[in-house]
Amino acid sequence: MPVKVHPTAVIHKASQLGNNVKIGPFSIVEEDVIIGDDTEITSHVLIASGTRLGKNCRVFQGAVLGTIPQDLKFGMEKTTLEVGDDTTIREYATLNRGTSGHGKTVVGSHCLIMAYVHIAHDCIIGDHVVLANLVQMAGHVVIEEHVGIGGFVPIHQFVHIGRHSFIGGGCHVPKDVPPYILAMGAPMRYAGLNLVGLKRKGFTPKELQTLKKVYKILYKSNLTISEAMKRIESEVEICEQVQHVLSFVRNAQRGLIR
Repeated sequence: MPVKVHPTAVIHKASQLGNNVKIGPFSIVEEDVIIGDDTEITSHVLIASGTRLGKNCRVFQGAVLGTIPQDLKFGMEKTTLEVGDDTTIREYATLNRGTSGHGKTVVGSHCLIMAYVHIAHDCIIGDHVVLANLVQMAGHVVIEEHVGIGGFVPIHQFVHIGRHSFIGGGCHVPKDVPPYILAMGAPMRYAGLNLVGLKRKGFTPKELQTLKKVYKILYKSNLTISEAMKRIESEVEICEQVQHVLSFVRNAQRGLIR
């Protein structure tokens, strides 16, 4: 189906628009932009150079995608912002492209990026992630798949947030958040498994019980991290979920929330 562009929109001739793309009033699409089939851009949106939008995305009023990083080291190198399929970006969200540090900022498929969210340079966001209003991410943050983050949450640079975790609204995230858990409070702390989310995703009672045992050892045994890791390896069945927790903890660069 043909592209539908409002007469007031400004589309660079070097951009690439897929089938059935819709672009609303006063939106701007710069050069070196690729927009996938069936994606809708509403009014007053800026899609800057280097942006790659997947299929069937929706971008709402005032959003700004693919602008240069807020990083003093950035030297106008050629980098990208890559957004997967079926992702929704709500009003006034700002998503910067990458720097030479990683080369790109990535947002996965089936994500919901709510109003006023900021995704900084070189962040990597997995599939099925929900960022509520005013989540503010610094550079180089990694968020794995199926994560939910409540509103008004600032996230420190280089933080890693594990899959299927949920972070409560209004919390500051200064350290890495392990997978499968709830995190909340000030200072941020472990608050148990993300049981509601895990059950919705089909985790079995056995898997939930195993993860409870893992995190009881990690957070409630008064052991050091290295001691807890050894105890988990010796006492817990090493299924795929446990292996992911162990790998996450071993590779934590900023330390874990407590």
